Amino acid sequence: MPTFEIKPVTRDRWDDLVQLFGPSGAYSGCWCMFWRVKSSEFEANGNKGNRKTMRRIVARNENPGLLAYAGGKPVGWISLGPKEEFGRIERSPLFKAIDDQPVWSVACFFIDKEYRNHGVGKRLLSAAADFARSQGAGILEAYPIDTRGKRREDSALFTGTLALFEQAGFVEVARRKERRPVMRKKL
Repeated sequence: MPTFEIKPVTRDRWDDLVQLFGPSGAYSGCWCMFWRVKSSEFEANGNKGNRKTMRRIVARNENPGLLAYAGGKPVGWISLGPKEEFGRIERSPLFKAIDDQPVWSVACFFIDKEYRNHGVGKRLLSAAADFARSQGAGILEAYPIDTRGKRREDSALFTGTLALFEQAGFVEVARRKERRPVMRKKL
């Protein structure tokens, strides 16, 4: 298994995020804004607008996520932060608050095609827990797909899989739809 270095996305790493996401903005011009903005804004923004919005977040040094590097090359991303930064998650009937505990959310992953199935997601998730803890978070929450052990198209797994989170010590705390558990890990 390759060795990965994990770093927060900061102003000085913006070009690395751009390199990883490529001209498509990770997937369909998302730039990891899907969970952060209203649906109408996301659609109106398109690729360029979503990129611009993410750039503003990074320029303010808000650390919207972590990058994984292999040999100095950016190969993976995990988006995380306080749940209130992800308005669509908070408004979702599936992922709305289950209690009044303050949580940080793991919103999504993006792994370079050449590095999928090499443990990048596991390393990013472990680093996300450490990072959230270092920022004062007590609970990390996630919204993976329960694949029931079946192979799924990679683009459908941007929130991660139930198995990945179980292996990282997360436990299911709610399930409002058959294949969409809410998972938590106490930090």
